[in-house]
Amino acid sequence: ASLPTTTDQFEPCIARKTARMGHETRTSDIAARHAPCHRTSIIQDTIKTLKWDLLLHPPYLPDPAPSDYYLFRWMVHGLAGQHLANFEEVQNWLDEWFRSKDASFHRRGIHVLPERWQKCVTSEGRYF
Repeated sequence: ASLPTTTDQFEPCIARKTARMGHETRTSDIAARHAPCHRTSIIQDTIKTLKWDLLLHPPYLPDPAPSDYYLFRWMVHGLAGQHLANFEEVQNWLDEWFRSKDASFHRRGIHVLPERWQKCVTSEGRYF
């Protein structure tokens, strides 16, 4: 089966999954996160005015956001062997996990961001 490609196609799927978790669907938020803002004319004009180079970011290129390469990696380790039965348990686990992390944990994630970004650029779209 192929994966849905538009909001109209994946909205029912998300609604089913979020209903099972006990909270509302927020498809508009998901669609907004994936909007290609760098392609709008006002953004393109600003990039040209500032004489910036636009770095291409194909959808399959690993995202250098700290949440993807740092935060989520540590969360996965913390979740190993856990079974959270409902949304409330997930929320409680997340609240406790975030409370357990001090400022140095988050600072480290930000400090290694340039290194991760360089890996993304150097890989030219290949996985690493």
